[in-house]
Amino acid sequence: MNQSIIKALSLLDFFSEERPELSLKEITELVQLPKPTVYRLLSSLEYCGFLTKTRDSDYDKRYRLGLKLMELGQLVSDQLELRKISLPFMKELANDINEVVHLVIVHQDEAVYIEKVESTHALRLYTRIGKRSPLYLGSGPKLLLAYLSDEKRKAIIEKTTLQDFKKDLLSKDRLMMEIEEIQRNGFSVSYGEQDEGTIGISFPIYNYYGEVIASLAVSGPYYRFEGRNLENIKDKTRIISKKISSELGHR
Repeated sequence: MNQSIIKALSLLDFFSEERPELSLKEITELVQLPKPTVYRLLSSLEYCGFLTKTRDSDYDKRYRLGLKLMELGQLVSDQLELRKISLPFMKELANDINEVVHLVIVHQDEAVYIEKVESTHALRLYTRIGKRSPLYLGSGPKLLLAYLSDEKRKAIIEKTTLQDFKKDLLSKDRLMMEIEEIQRNGFSVSYGEQDEGTIGISFPIYNYYGEVIASLAVSGPYYRFEGRNLENIKDKTRIISKKISSELGHR
């Protein structure tokens, strides 16, 4: 582990409601490290936005917690609220169709799986909460990519080398055609994009402002998604995605 990072982040623990602002001298006394070392750590935290310098003189340097922490805290709060609201509906869907159900969001130009409800089948797909995936692979990530702004989506695609899970190159023109289809249909279907022999179906989850903030993704092996069962799973996933969106204030 990087001890410098650990030491720097540990300085944040000295700030509290009772001590919202601290001087370099106070922090040095609390942490019991050499003053030049503490100043270097504080400067790194300030550069990253975790601290804000409120006074800067040769004799007195003072710091407060920075807005970056508020931004990260809001992100965590939003995710917790989204998971809390979505989970009962995800359980309802998983119990109904007996397939794995995921909740997927965008974070730092990647898809992140923030919630999961398993099926009872012996043959299951291995995914974990916190899993990251490129936005162009899988029904859940690709649906989120389709609902980004044109500018944001273009920037992500242009800077990315598109590869499938076997590391084979993928066509950007083909991806754009699939994105246009998702936008027309209002849902996404993928075949074997993250795991061979699997299928994924995803529908958008909207917030109060009509923004797509997550995708509700159902996946499993091909043979369990054939014929009328495919349409049944699709319909039930659509209904649950609308229920979650409604709970989030979307009308």
